[in-house]
Amino acid sequence: MQLGFAAVEASTASYVEALARLSLFADVPHPQLEALAHSFGEEVFAEGQRVIRQDVTGGGFYVILDGEANVVIDGQERARLTRGDFFGEISILTDDAPTADVIATSLLRCLIIPDNELKAFLLKQPSVMYRMLQIEARRLRAANVWNG
Repeated sequence: MQLGFAAVEASTASYVEALARLSLFADVPHPQLEALAHSFGEEVFAEGQRVIRQDVTGGGFYVILDGEANVVIDGQERARLTRGDFFGEISILTDDAPTADVIATSLLRCLIIPDNELKAFLLKQPSVMYRMLQIEARRLRAANVWNG
């Protein structure tokens, strides 16, 4: 079955709308969001499907558009991710294998920026890079909270 131009246009419009609702892309102007929607892929994962495997090369930078996933390290759940959260960036930025599994806990729809395109994307979108850095700083602070 072929999709007509109107169907493709409607799907792109809803995709751009989904991106615009995410805090990571809040400062990106609409025309750039449209370019982003055309530049990068979207992938859907079934409940229980492993998106990233610990200690194995990652496949990219994932931004959750819909659904939920768990971050699991050495068999222990460490975090729950939902719409607007992202993952996969640490292994790309450090050029190391992922330190966790990410497993879909529901139908999971993600924007995917391939690992070899993340740096160029972030350099072209400094507002996204800044928001990403803010989120990483919050994650680091939360991971380093003193329990004593």
